[in-house]
Amino acid sequence: MWMNYEGYGMGWHGLGWLGMVTFWLLLILLVLAAVKYLSGGRRSDSPSGENDKTRPEPLLILEQRYARGEIERDEYLQKRDDLKTG
Repeated sequence: MWMNYEGYGMGWHGLGWLGMVTFWLLLILLVLAAVKYLSGGRRSDSPSGENDKTRPEPLLILEQRYARGEIERDEYLQKRDDLKTG
């Protein structure tokens, strides 16, 4: 009895591993995309929940100065109101 063992278990002429790797990469990318989508797609490290990229630069600098204690609360509130209105 003659049996042909050529390419046994390899599929696609020895490229079966390529299909398997592609399948697992696509599956992992799909899971990562789902996690990113379900988590909102972005993170905000600022305490107010605003994204720093949308916040005007002068207001960000003012908040940093207040956080470091360089200016008092009254001065911070006055300057913040001035920046928001003007």
